[in-house]
Amino acid sequence: MSYNKKFMLEAIRVANENIENQGGPFGAVIVKDGKIIASSGNSVTTDNDPTAHAEVNTIRKACKQLGTFNLEGCEIYSSCEPCPMCLSAIYWAHIDKLYYATTKDDAASIGFDDSFIYHELTLKPEQRRVQAEQHDRDIALEPFQTWRTKTDKTEY
Repeated sequence: MSYNKKFMLEAIRVANENIENQGGPFGAVIVKDGKIIASSGNSVTTDNDPTAHAEVNTIRKACKQLGTFNLEGCEIYSSCEPCPMCLSAIYWAHIDKLYYATTKDDAASIGFDDSFIYHELTLKPEQRRVQAEQHDRDIALEPFQTWRTKTDKTEY
């Protein structure tokens, strides 16, 4: 696997097209074996879904196209450095390589600033803007114990 400019140009084309379709200025493509498997722009406002970032939308499409939740052997080209949520989704999807064009600082300069999330992650849960409290751990451990001993589970 190595960088291929045509795939980045496609991610950027998707980002430009997405603006025309009332979406945000972001696009992504997922490539496997030298072919685009899926592409998408950001659809947060059109879908009323704060998780509908270009990378997440593209991961969902690629998984559906390939019939798997594991995208090993795939690369993702993103028009912009992924936010913390999208970066996490890339890891969870087991994508092998990420290529991006613009940076998180470029995105911040036009109003898409994720720096507060990076800061929040350094804080203890009780110090974060979204307050978090832990309760009923002893009861909630039951499904974990059931999962641990389940012999016919699909690991992921």
